[in-house]
Amino acid sequence: MQANWWHPTQFSQKKPNLAVRSTIIKAIRGYFDAQGFDEVETPILQVCPVMDTHIHAFKTELKGVDLAVKSTPYLHTSPEFAMKKLMVGGMERIYQICHVFRNAEGSKRHRCEFTMIEWYRTKADYTDIMDDCVGLIRSCMETANTNKMKFKDYECDPFMEWERLSIIEAFDKYADIDLLSMLDDKEALRQAVKNLNLHTADDDGWDDLFFRVMDDKIEPFLGMRRPTFLYDYPIAMASLSKPKAADPRFAERFELYVCGIELANAFSELTDVEEQYKRFIEEMDDKEKLYGERYPIDEEFIEALRHGLPESGGIALGIDRLVMLICGTNDIQDVLWCE
Repeated sequence: MQANWWHPTQFSQKKPNLAVRSTIIKAIRGYFDAQGFDEVETPILQVCPVMDTHIHAFKTELKGVDLAVKSTPYLHTSPEFAMKKLMVGGMERIYQICHVFRNAEGSKRHRCEFTMIEWYRTKADYTDIMDDCVGLIRSCMETANTNKMKFKDYECDPFMEWERLSIIEAFDKYADIDLLSMLDDKEALRQAVKNLNLHTADDDGWDDLFFRVMDDKIEPFLGMRRPTFLYDYPIAMASLSKPKAADPRFAERFELYVCGIELANAFSELTDVEEQYKRFIEEMDDKEKLYGERYPIDEEFIEALRHGLPESGGIALGIDRLVMLICGTNDIQDVLWCE
């Protein structure tokens, strides 16, 4: 019979990692407290769990709720909407450590329930959030008394200068694809994907082809030796992000990679309420077409944007993955208190 998480022998093997986990969470709080951030707590139950086509939420049921009046609440996939409402209310630097829930198959890198930190700062953009990441992770490493992050046979040194690589540069470097010339040309991208001997299907959308290249040719090679900021995604892949002023075909969005693992996702936040509402409708139209479901829009969030979200940057970073990389284990279960 397979031992459960509470088996004394199995749990004792995890205790050193769990000690590191506790230390890192304390270091995270210490870092942001020293930077003048306020720690906040927002509700886990939300009317709208997410406005992303490919992220799936868990539904709940509340007795006595008239569903004709109020939608069934969901477990949040992120505290983003609630935290942005706080910024509209006047909060300038905030962070939250919380459990979030995403209805997807578990793996050695992912659990359906996981621990995330999100932080936001006003009068900032995604480059300021990049600087936060560097300072935060180096502080966590120093607290854990290590200078390397590890996964399998790969190592990454966050005390080196971090790599900043645009999506366009990444497609050219790792896949020999001129993505800039294919932003509005699905058939050209399809042919480029075929040339890489990757699978294509007749019903593939532009996004499907993009992610096939990302998953196979780019992501596995990012964050080796030093962390990588992969930035400036096509605007259609960043529904909550501000467009780049210099080229609105791209969004001020980045993802952080260490040893081939995505660790964080960040934006310069979109403040245009009409554009945000339009993007939400498009995302849910795509979700309904692909998965047969759509989530209700958080009208309070839209009203908050009408009141005025300040210029700001924000990010979601996976704490479980961060601890896993600092401990050098290959299975996220090794850094969780229980399954």
